[in-house]
Amino acid sequence: MLALESLAIRDSNSGSAQGKIESPEYVRTSCAAAMALNLMSGLFYRDAKPRCINLLEVYEDGCKASCAYCGLSRVRPGKFGEKSFIRVEWPTYKLDLMLKRLAIFERKLGRICISMITHPRASKDVIEIARCVRSATSLPMSALVTPTIVGRENIVALRSVGVDMIGVAIDAATEELFDRFRGKSILGPHRWNIYWKVLREAVQVMGRGKVGCHLIVGLGETDKEIIAAMQRVRDLGAKTHLFSFYPEEGSMLQLHPRPFIGRYRAIQVARYLIDNGLSDSKLMGFDESRRVKDFGISMQELDEIIDRGEAFMTSGCPDKDGLLACNRPFANERPSEPLRNFPFKPEKQDIEQTRRQISSYYKRC
Repeated sequence: MLALESLAIRDSNSGSAQGKIESPEYVRTSCAAAMALNLMSGLFYRDAKPRCINLLEVYEDGCKASCAYCGLSRVRPGKFGEKSFIRVEWPTYKLDLMLKRLAIFERKLGRICISMITHPRASKDVIEIARCVRSATSLPMSALVTPTIVGRENIVALRSVGVDMIGVAIDAATEELFDRFRGKSILGPHRWNIYWKVLREAVQVMGRGKVGCHLIVGLGETDKEIIAAMQRVRDLGAKTHLFSFYPEEGSMLQLHPRPFIGRYRAIQVARYLIDNGLSDSKLMGFDESRRVKDFGISMQELDEIIDRGEAFMTSGCPDKDGLLACNRPFANERPSEPLRNFPFKPEKQDIEQTRRQISSYYKRC
């Protein structure tokens, strides 16, 4: 019976009473999360197991947004339930099965994150999914919300059913890039001002330090622009969860280049300093290309921060003890490539490589 239960749902005609496999009765989860819950077989490179289980809403007519870099975009060919996300499959399971597995593996996990998509039912269903999750586990719970369809009242409702952290994926560092890749320029529903408004409201509802803002390095911004965006996030009372762009096959940006890894390392340092109140964008210096050249701290302090390695770990929501839970193994690279966000504390050889990568950024013309 358990073996049958653990199979991912693939037949779209064998779902609920209405014949649909949709939230809130069903959710998708990442391959890594499915492996962590023993729903799929596989090995974790360097034992980089996820400590946060991601639950993603699923609807037959899919996401209504058309974000140029996203595998779930409505304009990307294929059925929504079969579209990859962050380059891997996200199998669909009954929520009841996921709840059973969460209860079994709770001691090995640090957090649950429920992610919305842009769909008319998404704002209501995310609250129901969160309510069900809270009934099955005491793990800390996040919700990655869609500001286009979510307002203050929805965030209050999420808090009331046990969500302790909110995420807002602004992604693009500037209004021009946001519009080009998420908004009017590609006939998308999202608007820059609405996203920042909901980020601000989320902090007001949840409290300072209880909101995360996703930002992606490599969409065409300068160092100065993304550092300014991170400072704005910090000033609002939220924290930056940093990603390195990786092209999704079949998306509009499938041929867009990835950011140079040395540059990403430099932005990671800036993010760490800003989020931890160790420096400020106003104290940082930039060259004529708007590349960061001075982090507003001494070289000795910079060396110490690089040696600690924490700046290069995944920036995400914590567990109940304040340790990193949302470590997102290989969300920014493949296992065969250098890690961009370390899902664990970097080892000595990792730090040495990271230092060389940063140095190479400043040797480039």
